[in-house]
Amino acid sequence: MPNIKSAKKRVIVTQTKTMQNKIFRTQLKTDIKKYQAALASGDAALAQATYKAAARGIIHKNAAARKKSQFTKALNNM
Repeated sequence: MPNIKSAKKRVIVTQTKTMQNKIFRTQLKTDIKKYQAALASGDAALAQATYKAAARGIIHKNAAARKKSQFTKALNNM
């Protein structure tokens, strides 16, 4: 446990940010699963509604661009 006041604050801030990132990452995974389920069922309206870009920095920007490209291709081929 830290003794210095600023170190104590950093511990609290880090815990808060970790929880926020976990929430965002979980929501991202849920959205991806919903999108893939909509594609599998052939529901174009639902697939279009669930297609969205995440710009929170939760995943690497190149990974986000790759996923977005894959999802766009899948939506266009549907």
